[in-house]
Amino acid sequence: MKMFGVAVMAVAVVATAPAGGLLRASVRSQTTFTGVQPHLASDGDRVYLTFGQDNVISVAGSADGGVTFASPVRITVPGRVSLGMHRGPRIAATDKSVLVAVIAAAKGGGADGDLLLYRSADNGASWASPVVINDVPASAREGLHALTATPAGLVVLSWLDLREKGTRIYTAVSRDHGVTWSADRLAYASPSGSVCECCHPSVAIDAGGSIAVMFRNTLNGNRDLYIARSSDGVSYRPAQKSGTGSWKLDACPMDGGGVVFRQADVVSVWRREDGVYLNTLGTPELRIGAGRDPAISLAGQHLDVAWNSPAGIMLRREGGAPTLIGAGRFPAIAALARRTVVAWEQAGTVTVVTVQR
Repeated sequence: MKMFGVAVMAVAVVATAPAGGLLRASVRSQTTFTGVQPHLASDGDRVYLTFGQDNVISVAGSADGGVTFASPVRITVPGRVSLGMHRGPRIAATDKSVLVAVIAAAKGGGADGDLLLYRSADNGASWASPVVINDVPASAREGLHALTATPAGLVVLSWLDLREKGTRIYTAVSRDHGVTWSADRLAYASPSGSVCECCHPSVAIDAGGSIAVMFRNTLNGNRDLYIARSSDGVSYRPAQKSGTGSWKLDACPMDGGGVVFRQADVVSVWRREDGVYLNTLGTPELRIGAGRDPAISLAGQHLDVAWNSPAGIMLRREGGAPTLIGAGRFPAIAALARRTVVAWEQAGTVTVVTVQR
């Protein structure tokens, strides 16, 4: 077992139709921080934001659904933090813990890198010393990973692993709010010898504890999204392709999408060529717009998607048309019952907005 040691600005924008016919969403609040690669998590009306800068990861909490945020708590990470192109910290929350995962290296530049998990038991005010998740040193050196958790304390990490020749998908599970962790588990090894080398994985957990890990595969010259599922976090069933179309590509698009459980359905969003697609596993995909870097979140039956379009950051909510909410890239999203929180980066600054339903 792996175990821890002890250790605004408010605005209101009425929806309008600017040039080009794009609708602008009604933004209730906007906050900015210095940093890159934001990620969001929520626990009821409490929202947590993390982002990175140099060898520091920051965590800012909001007790009012993302309308206002407290000053960030800074965590100095030993070594160089993996940042950029979906590399960066990931955050999740349970009823008892806030968890942040980050990949850091002593040398950097892809020479080494381990997946570190930080845990807070006081809503992010203080943090225990990190635990190293990957059992084989330096096997997480690609710097790409995913983290999610349930309120009851089931936590899952997934990452691109390089312990053997080729890139594989590994996972680790905690069942006690991130205090202790299982051994690493192989979720998927591609028959081609490697999954897509630079696209981040995504992970989701359903109400019964089943796990879905999504990743971009490399098969027969195609770079399509696949989903591997597990009922226990120990063994994974054969991965299933998301959607019906394929992307013939001899390169890595560096864009992994996002996945959620919607009751019994696995719903994902991802990029193919110049488009963003929404898919319920086992059905044809739906193109929802042009762009890249999509993220997805679910609150009750509210399914929200954000992505970077040629016009800017777009938000699409259940039953509605995409709306423009800002300018930037690499959006993160947290769907709440009464509002949606979206964060993104631009020119070394992280912007967070809340949009009313």
